[in-house]
Parts: sequence; C-alpha cells; structure tokens
Amino acid sequence: MNHAGPPVAFITGSTRGIGKSCAVALARAGFNVAINGRDNEEGRQRQQALVAELQQYGIDALACAGDVADLNSQQSMIDAIVHRWGRLDCLVNNAGTAALRRGDLLDVTLESYDHCQNINSRAMFFLCQKAARQMLSQGGLNAAYRCIINITSCSAHILSISRGEYCVSKAAASMVTQLFALRLADEGIGVYEIRPGIIETDMTQGVKPKYDQLIADGLVPMRRWGQPEDISRVIQSIAAGQLPFTVGQVIDVDGGLGKPHF
Repeated sequence: MNHAGPPVAFITGSTRGIGKSCAVALARAGFNVAINGRDNEEGRQRQQALVAELQQYGIDALACAGDVADLNSQQSMIDAIVHRWGRLDCLVNNAGTAALRRGDLLDVTLESYDHCQNINSRAMFFLCQKAARQMLSQGGLNAAYRCIINITSCSAHILSISRGEYCVSKAAASMVTQLFALRLADEGIGVYEIRPGIIETDMTQGVKPKYDQLIADGLVPMRRWGQPEDISRVIQSIAAGQLPFTVGQVIDVDGGLGKPHF
C-alpha cells in the first residue's frame, strides 16, 4: 500500500459527459483518478479507454466498474482505491439517473420513484458516508484539500411536474450535501453541491431541438447550452481547495436558468 504520491479522486458515472470531463480536469490537475461505469462489456470498454486517456496526463488511473446503488459494490470500489493508492482525497458523486418515463404526476409509479431515489439519493448518502470514514481514518496528505462534491441538478429546486420523482430525489440529494457538510465542517473536509442546468451531452441529444428553441427564446438568460467543461472547471477549483471557508456551498452552473425572471 502506497501512502505517498499525488492526491486521489474518485468520480462516479465518469465514462461520458459531465463525469468524463471531471475525470480529465482532475487528471490534468495532477490527481490520480479512479473512474466508474457499468459492469458490462460496453461499460468496461469505455472505462479502459478512459483510463488510457487519463494516463496520458502523467498520472495513474483506475477503473472501478460497478453499480453505485449497490452498497456492497460501493465498498468494493473504495477498497480497490485504497489498495491501489492508500487513500482517497476527493469524491465526486456524479452518477445519476432520470425518471423511467415522463408523464402526469398522478401516474408516477413506485418503480420509477424508487429507481430515482436509489441512485440519486440513497447511493449518494452512503457513498458520502464511506468516503468520509476513509478520509477521516487516513488524515490529510501534506497540503492536499479533502472534499466531497455532489452533482445534483437544477431540478433540486426548480419544479418539473412531468418528472416529479426525479425532482424529489435531487432535492433529497441536496439535503444529503448539507448534512454531510455540517458533520464534516470541523474535520477539514469540504462538502459541496453543484447544480447543473441544461448541459449538452449525449444524454440530452434526444431533446436538443426542443431545448435549442427554448434557449433561443430566453429560458436560459445566457442563451446557450451548458457544456461539461462548465461543470468540470468548478469541480477542479473546489478540489484544489479554492473555496476553503465555505460549508455546504451550493453552486448553480446553469447560465441563469434558476434565477426568477420574466
């Protein structure tokens, strides 16, 4: 077990989109990076390709395939990271899911509700817990900042009744952030929440024409799509310890979408 070397970051759901951009940003910043994706053939291929890409920045990278909603799988991931590097300094809870289907709030199924809660809230809570325990047990690494960054959604506070179960799960994730932020404030571990707005990724390609028009009509005051790099720049700043005297800070990265206006 090697306790020396660079700080270590773990990004869940990191084979594409926002998560991949965060992994690249932290690798470029000098972190050893553990990534995560689905434990199937396509998922493992994506992870191995990303590991190779990250290593081009002169750092070490590790793939931790598995379902973050499986609490046993969570522990296996943490164990693999600690076995490889001896520590964990930054957790980015990025993995998330949409509602199984959009529709009338009166027709939301228990299956879809539980699906959102299990991945977007329950998994986040217990991974925060496991990461915090590891960070506390290992102590600091020289001047390296220790932090947990939870990526939620503008839907944590903006209502969307066609996917109410998703909104509820993201509001719960927001509370997870505040709770762990307060618990860890005196331990030198920062906990933050990032709320992305409408971000252009492969996951939003299916609704791009719709949102192109809405954005052009002023839904987003900056009148553009967000990019994964808009999120990863914020993540990199936090991981570098640039917001040290903040507790449970919520950062909207949404181009003004969440600002009341008419």
